[in-house]
Amino acid sequence: MGEVVETSSTTSTVPTRAPEILMESGAPPQVSVPPMQAQYNSPSLSRKPLLLSLEPPSNGAIVKAISRTPNFLTPLGSPLRRAIQLTRLDPQDAWLPITESRNGNAYYAAFHTLCSGIGIQALVLPVSFTILGWSWGIISLTVAFVWQLYTLWLLVNLHESTETGLRYSRYLQLFSATFGEKMGKLLAIFPIMYLSGGTCVALIIIGGSTMKLFYEIVCGHDCTRTHLTTVEWYLVFTSAAVVLSQLPNLNSIAGVSLIGAITAIGYCTIMWLVAVTEGRLDGVSYDPIREDSNTAMIFSILNAFGIIAFAFRGHNLTLEIQATMPSSEKNPSRIPMWRGVKVAYLIIAMCLFPLAIGGYWAYGHKIPANGGMLTAIYQYHGRDTSQFVLALTSLFVIINAVSSFQIYGMPMFDDMESKYTKRMHKPLPWWLRSVSRAMFGYGCFFVAVAIPFLGSLAGLIGGVAVPVTFAYPCFMWLKIKKPQKYTTIWWLNWVLGVSGVILSVLLIAAGIYVVIDTGIQVSFFKP
Repeated sequence: MGEVVETSSTTSTVPTRAPEILMESGAPPQVSVPPMQAQYNSPSLSRKPLLLSLEPPSNGAIVKAISRTPNFLTPLGSPLRRAIQLTRLDPQDAWLPITESRNGNAYYAAFHTLCSGIGIQALVLPVSFTILGWSWGIISLTVAFVWQLYTLWLLVNLHESTETGLRYSRYLQLFSATFGEKMGKLLAIFPIMYLSGGTCVALIIIGGSTMKLFYEIVCGHDCTRTHLTTVEWYLVFTSAAVVLSQLPNLNSIAGVSLIGAITAIGYCTIMWLVAVTEGRLDGVSYDPIREDSNTAMIFSILNAFGIIAFAFRGHNLTLEIQATMPSSEKNPSRIPMWRGVKVAYLIIAMCLFPLAIGGYWAYGHKIPANGGMLTAIYQYHGRDTSQFVLALTSLFVIINAVSSFQIYGMPMFDDMESKYTKRMHKPLPWWLRSVSRAMFGYGCFFVAVAIPFLGSLAGLIGGVAVPVTFAYPCFMWLKIKKPQKYTTIWWLNWVLGVSGVILSVLLIAAGIYVVIDTGIQVSFFKP
């Protein structure tokens, strides 16, 4: 089998250190690599290799082909050079919404990470403190924050490989490339799809309910106008989300993510400020809640850990966000990505820690288990707090929910469109893209209306998704990077990975116990 040889696409005659290579007549055509900069290539990318045909000499003599490869790719046997020589590129990535545009930057990364990293689930963090108490609550929140930030760093550095020359632009893609297609379908596809589709369903329920509350605040207690039902408010929210979902790709929603990030920071800040400025409620206690039996107490503690673990989300979107950036060997995408992530998580910490600590200080064991801070603001301060502040808080929650719907729906859009491009070998027409995204949005609406008790199963299903954040990145790092055994980094990843799996199993068990112990009020089509 003949060798694959690189030639420059320019006519420069500047000599390089690469040796001359003898090529026999009839060898395969040369593959041209851009001479100025080595690009990291996705397993599916929009560029096609430039194939140059070589006319064999009539006399059958040996022909010399001088390598024009830039110096930074030498020596010839370097893994990066071999990878770039042999990698086949696929045009499909130019047709899919995640990788359609690769002009992202650190600012876009910060916007997307903030919008996906702060969510309504963070508002129930003070509930975990009622079980764990001050010390263990703060310790657990800090450990979880550092843990998930470390696994996020692992994902950012696993996005592109200098050994294979590939970019893994999707979480499932990286997992399947590491452990195989069967393991990907068995262990990763459900939690990843749940973190996208399930979150969109939850956002419809939260956004629609908050829209109804916002209307009641603005209209006033004596309003005589006809009110929409809960289902109708779900439909209003879904329609707004579907209209925004027509933006073509992940880079095009950077402005939407910025607005979502600002509103998330806004409602988190307003809530803990109102709670602290209004002062502690009368009769507040900080003694951890004790259950009657040891079994109930154990599962109660696990539930508290689950609340903290579920507060951190967005790891299933990290590789997708990084895929929107240009990348090369000289300027890898991990540098601007990590810069944006650091800023985003500094802001996230400034939101979550005051929210958890300030909320628990103000309400103690009286914090509502259902809704957390959002319910507490209206329940305890609905009359003595400005209606403008309450309405603004509700409006921020609505806008953030609509914005988050876009970024969490993008992996689903990408997956749906990839089915078409693989079969038809061409991009999805604009009208079919609009129809498919509308079908997804209203499909989520149907699930939100048909199964309103889905929130009761959140702990059970959410436990399955915990490894995506806390365990899988550690195992992928061990498999791909292969650190030396018994070194610090080896032990750290093994301990965190195994701990993440154990935590997932325990949370699933706790979810099953809660379902059996408290039961579920099954009411189809009655939100």
